[in-house]
Amino acid sequence: MNYKDGKPEELKHKFWKALADSPYVFLQLDSDPHTAVPMTAQLDKDADSAIWFFTSRDHTFAQGGPATATFAGKGHDIFARFNGTLREELSRERLNEEWSNFVEAYFPGGKDDPNLLMLRMDLGTAELWNSDLGMLTTARMMLGKDVRAEARKENTKTTL
Repeated sequence: MNYKDGKPEELKHKFWKALADSPYVFLQLDSDPHTAVPMTAQLDKDADSAIWFFTSRDHTFAQGGPATATFAGKGHDIFARFNGTLREELSRERLNEEWSNFVEAYFPGGKDDPNLLMLRMDLGTAELWNSDLGMLTTARMMLGKDVRAEARKENTKTTL
């Protein structure tokens, strides 16, 4: 599938499905690459270009700002790097929608824990890579044949 020839929406769909299946990203503030840590993305299929994260008010991410996330799909068949801006999410309704026992395990005070901070990442651009090159290309690779041209076709730059 050649994503550069008009099918980036298919790769975006594959990315969102993979992220929903394994919602773990490495997130960092653009101002300091040393802030990179694994985080769990909270997804909403109806959200328009946003994902959410729970963290604490004393965490480096509390300052918000431009951030970059990297992602590897569970089966390593898709990879992504995307950016956006972290902002405090003030909607109690959103907090209630995203709250779970897994989140509560980190915040013993529950939804009213004074150290709880919910961040919204307003998404910007992304680069997506499909590593499922298909049987023919994989066979060519196993024979040591040059597959760089095919691999380049499995990549797209887009907005999320």
